[in-house]
This record gives sequence, C-alpha cells and structure tokens, in this order.
Amino acid sequence: MMRRMPTLIKSPLAWHSADAPLEHPVIPVLAERGGTQMRTPRATVLVDTRERNPFDFSRFERWFIKVERKALKLGDYSIVGLEEECVVERKDLSDLVHSLTIERAVFVKRLKLMSGIRHRLLLITAPLTQVKAPYPQPGNPNRIFQSLVAILAGLNIPFLCTDTHELGEEAVASYLCQVHLYHWLETHDYGRFLVDNDL
Repeated sequence: MMRRMPTLIKSPLAWHSADAPLEHPVIPVLAERGGTQMRTPRATVLVDTRERNPFDFSRFERWFIKVERKALKLGDYSIVGLEEECVVERKDLSDLVHSLTIERAVFVKRLKLMSGIRHRLLLITAPLTQVKAPYPQPGNPNRIFQSLVAILAGLNIPFLCTDTHELGEEAVASYLCQVHLYHWLETHDYGRFLVDNDL
C-alpha cells in the first residue's frame, strides 16, 4: 500500500472567511519595459461628496498623490483627468437591494449612463453568498442576483463582491491605480500592457 503524501495547499473547499487576508502591497502594480522598472506618475483619486461611508484610502498613501472630495456627475470614485473615462459605483448590500427594488428606475438609468464609460465597475461590499441569502429588508435575493447578471451581460458593467468594506477599499484603490497606469502608458506610446509579453 502506497503512503499518501500530505497536501501542501488546502482545497478551496476547506477555505473559510476566518482566513485573514494579507496586508495590501506597498505599491499595487509596476510597469516594466525590457526588464527595467518604469518611473510612472501617481494618480489623484476623486471621491464623490455625496458618498455615504466613503472609502478612506489613507492607508494607500504611497499609491496616490492625494485624495480629493468632489461632486461627480456619475459614480462614487474616479481619477482626476479621467472623470469621463473611469467610474466606480459602490454599494453595500442594503443600498444595493434598495437600488434594485425601490429606486430601480433611477439606478438603471445611472447604470445605462455608466455603460457608456470606458472603465466602469460596480463594487459591492458584501460577499456574493450574502447577495443570494434572505434579507432582513424587503427584496428577493434571486431577483437581485439575476439583476447583477443582467447588468453584466446586458450593460457590460462588471461587478465585484468583496467580503468587507476594507477589501472593497483595496479593490477600488487597485482598480483606480491600474486604470490610471494603463492610460498613462497608452497615451505615452508605451502600449497597453504592464510588462513585456504579459498583462
């Protein structure tokens, strides 16, 4: 009888939310050409003045030049100079349910406007399992989930669910950094990739 080798990495089925996420990186992403790191500028993040419980971003001070509050025409977060090209809409679970039920017509109108923006993201600060679970407030979890899939398939707006507010904050910070970096590379004729033969 052959002896079984121990498993080095747990099966994803054994993972659970008690596994604490790693700290964010000091620098989110770098661009290289020919194996040499490029010196690229940092972005200024815009946070909509109407955003309730906004992301703080202070722990990402090395990622951005600064963070400014401004009334945005669309969405909750963007980048200075790219307001017409980049929009992030953030929802916690109760706000998402409210927006896709009671305020559905207003929210769908905003989503249709978002679909015309080149870089767009709907960030939900709740796990997908909670989106599909019964709510304390009125709302059908299956209808909410199918609405998210329709937003993805019909309006081509990607959505991302994060387990916590803090992970949502890091996801948005990373997204804004990368949108800014790709834009800078493209507009300075370096091509739309971060590293040779890679993303």
